[in-house]
Amino acid sequence: MKHINLNFGLNIWYKALPIVVGALLYGGVANAQSANPVINNIVTEETGNSQLESLAHQLFDGIGPRLVGTPQMKQANDWAVAKYKSWNIPAHNEKWGEWRGWERGVSHIDMISPRVKSLEGTQLAWSPGMGKKTVTAELIILPDLADSVAFQQWLPNVKGKFILISMCQPTGRPDYNWTEFATKDSFDRMKAARAAQTDAWKKRISKTGLTNKTLPVALENAGAAGIITNNWSAGFGVDKIFGAYTKIVPTVDIALEDYGMLYRLTESGSSPKISIHCESKELGVVPTFNTIAEIKGTEKPDEYVMLSAHFDSWDGGTGATDNGTGTLTMMEAMRLLKKYYPHPKRTILVGHWGSEEEGLNGSRAFVEDHPEIVKNLQALFNQDNGTGRVVNIGGQGFVESKDYLTRWLAAVPDTIKNRIKTNFPGQPGGGGSDFASFVAVGAPGFSLSSLNWSYGSYTWHTNRDTYDKVVFDDLKNNAMLAAIMAYMASEDPVKTTNTKTEGVKWPAQTKATRRGGLDK
Repeated sequence: MKHINLNFGLNIWYKALPIVVGALLYGGVANAQSANPVINNIVTEETGNSQLESLAHQLFDGIGPRLVGTPQMKQANDWAVAKYKSWNIPAHNEKWGEWRGWERGVSHIDMISPRVKSLEGTQLAWSPGMGKKTVTAELIILPDLADSVAFQQWLPNVKGKFILISMCQPTGRPDYNWTEFATKDSFDRMKAARAAQTDAWKKRISKTGLTNKTLPVALENAGAAGIITNNWSAGFGVDKIFGAYTKIVPTVDIALEDYGMLYRLTESGSSPKISIHCESKELGVVPTFNTIAEIKGTEKPDEYVMLSAHFDSWDGGTGATDNGTGTLTMMEAMRLLKKYYPHPKRTILVGHWGSEEEGLNGSRAFVEDHPEIVKNLQALFNQDNGTGRVVNIGGQGFVESKDYLTRWLAAVPDTIKNRIKTNFPGQPGGGGSDFASFVAVGAPGFSLSSLNWSYGSYTWHTNRDTYDKVVFDDLKNNAMLAAIMAYMASEDPVKTTNTKTEGVKWPAQTKATRRGGLDK
């Protein structure tokens, strides 16, 4: 664990930086007494009067997932504006583009033969609906054919059938479970068999002459009743849920446990039948927004400190940890700052970005539309990798980042600061999250990178990304950190200098996609 250098030099302002004189832990969250009243009040408020659980309930349980182009995304934008205004923080929704409007409806998926069983599954985003009708049909597995000619000859067989186009996984147990309980020989055999099966399935797809994107379209054009997939996320009961490519018939991801059962029954000749009813609405072209809130600066109002998190999500779950937790961290940090630092030296902005999941589009549009802010940016702090407490901050390739980030981190209570590893000057981020939109144009955007909490397998873009996965003690930690870093960056008498490290290949700026999911 890297500790922060506390040598502030002779500058009088740095001598006034807060010194932690005591700390009391509540559930792993610091409640520290500081010589600086602003920092002390931030810590005391967050440990004793956090609003995070209430905000999480309203956003995740009440509004739910926030897929770009859906009514729920706009509902979330409006909710955030209203919430900020209730805290006396000016906020607005800023249009940056247009998207294919779509709204998810009810889904029912049942096996009716050879026995009756309700199945766990999710209609993929932007999947065509079925109106009020229910379709019952047999299943057919995409066969292993010789080549694209053989595939075209086989294609008429799909008419009126649901088509299974994903590999049947050999195990639904994650590897860590095998590591704990299996013999080494058993685990090795399973991994070898799975690798061979995975490779064979990729070849099965490629021999059709199509791709994972174009295959569903060919099947629906041939009269398939629907496309059945399984995109397992390598954990118990968890699947990745992305978007559909079909435009006529539904595409449904069925959970591994049920998908495997259907696959095996079909493969053994049991001729299972399933019944699917999926509703959704096409809403035409809808506007897309970023939600921006502001605490106006008093001494240097035309210099900016920014907090940052993307607001949109995929919609297999409720988008709780990707990126609801980052969103609420920054909302709570703004609440704390408004309450205890209402007249900052520099203007403090928060950006809640739209369509990050489709390519950082909201933040890229902001960078394009607001050169006056980007040019005068003191620093931006972004959080977007799950519910864990922040443990890594890198300098994003900026030579001077070590100097100013170290100064600002020095004010953070030890119970938060001493868990954070720093890396200077670090490498510039070319993607991954919205800080990269700013780094690409040479602006100081930094990622507050958090502990994993099995994020990659269990909550990142999955059907299990829900309220119950949130670790609120870690979110409190992060809200305090973000608020204190924004406060310190605002108070710093020196404007940051951001020289790019020599010899480092800098990522190129990518333009925002401002019309998404729409035919050209």
